[in-house]
Amino acid sequence: MAMASLECSLRPEDTTRAKASRNHRWSFYGYGAKRPSERSMCAHRTRTRSMRTTTLPFQCRTTRAGSYFLTVSRLSPLTPWAQPLLLSTGPGDTRRDLNPASASVRDINGIFRRGDRMAQMFEEARKLGWILLRALIRFAFMFINNCVAIPSYCLYLLLLQPLRIMDSRAFWHIEGVMFKWMLAMVSSWGWIAGYTVMEWGDDVKPISEEEAMVIVNHQATGDVCTLMMCLQDKGTVVRKMMWLMDHVFKYTNFGLVSLIHGDFFIRQGKAHRDKQLVFLKDHLDQLYHSRDRKWVVLFPEGGFLRKRRETSQAFAKKNSLPHLTHVTLPRLGATQVILKTLGPQQENGSLGPGDSAQPGSKAQGLQWIVDITMAYPNARPMDIQTWIFGYRAPTVTHVHYRIYPIKDVPMEQELLTDWLYQRFLEKEDLLAHFYQTGAFPPPKGQKHAVSKEMTLDPVWLCVIQSLAFASGYMWYSVLQYFYCCFF
Repeated sequence: MAMASLECSLRPEDTTRAKASRNHRWSFYGYGAKRPSERSMCAHRTRTRSMRTTTLPFQCRTTRAGSYFLTVSRLSPLTPWAQPLLLSTGPGDTRRDLNPASASVRDINGIFRRGDRMAQMFEEARKLGWILLRALIRFAFMFINNCVAIPSYCLYLLLLQPLRIMDSRAFWHIEGVMFKWMLAMVSSWGWIAGYTVMEWGDDVKPISEEEAMVIVNHQATGDVCTLMMCLQDKGTVVRKMMWLMDHVFKYTNFGLVSLIHGDFFIRQGKAHRDKQLVFLKDHLDQLYHSRDRKWVVLFPEGGFLRKRRETSQAFAKKNSLPHLTHVTLPRLGATQVILKTLGPQQENGSLGPGDSAQPGSKAQGLQWIVDITMAYPNARPMDIQTWIFGYRAPTVTHVHYRIYPIKDVPMEQELLTDWLYQRFLEKEDLLAHFYQTGAFPPPKGQKHAVSKEMTLDPVWLCVIQSLAFASGYMWYSVLQYFYCCFF
């Protein structure tokens, strides 16, 4: 344990025992010195309320003015280095004595308290420095990771374009595998920082090979990263899924990968709403079945919770709808377009269960609605900056699944609106229960809710990262060779 030094003045006549204070019992033992060169050592013991005893050495020295300086060397558990506090620097300065008849004991108590505050301040500065250093290292690693992985993904697909002409299904199968690896790398960024997922509710693995629409509450940018992580162990879901996300995401580093994969970027706002729904329908018609997609992921709220909460609550109050705090009222447009375009249609135009009995059926239609509710501890959502820099302490995000058969979903606009509102009312209740108890409520008919931790294989993540860096080095060598040949 390191030493922290405090220095204050002591007159020759102030060598008597100091009075006890409320929190400590101070004992000063010493004797005066007739010559300035003489020094003396004292032993000091203090007993705190917890009855711990600490021995502190005192060193007294004289100055030309004849006054003594008392140097208190104190063991400090808060800081690894000494922290001097000079209260008197020479003759003529204002000095504090330890005369029992004065307030000197209170003064020395205040000195120690200030020393503790300084020690705590330096300890917090040390921790902040470590967090910043770790964030810088993580950012550098992720920057390099993106620089080697994304170009490699694009160059592999460029090399495989002849296969796309000869066998489109095989091409998109390979692309889906590489897309899953890309999302696994993003998942590893949070995994190594201690950001994990606890899963509740229905088991979605049995329907991972069937078509489904996924609706998720949206709190922050970290929701996407969390979904990338928790769906990694759900069979072929990740490589066969299509994302609906804000158009701004298209201009990020990962936007090019999503654009090649066939995700849809939607523009928010009333001015673009109708036109975007037409574009969405065309996008689904052209790419969903041709690229063998199975799951469609969307955020029906149309924005982050913090941005839409006030608007949603005002709309609910105006239309006599429930007041929501943890979610916002969903928008119907994209959900209705997906159901009409991809849902199994019966002769009367309503949604049906689909014909799953036909082997090799290419487009049997949506079979399920997967309702995902994400909850963060203390209602503090995680953004992409936290995911990248890792400055938050290890955090467990809780994900609740509930599955609905497509045949239970009405297609009429008014009934579909009520059905969708009901799902988000359930999300509100789930989140309210979670924030009060730290757990989701058990399903109806059960007494206890069962949860399980979603795990990722660290060996598999290391293999994927190694492949990414090896591919980056390979493509760099190939491009450098051709550059040297032609230039």
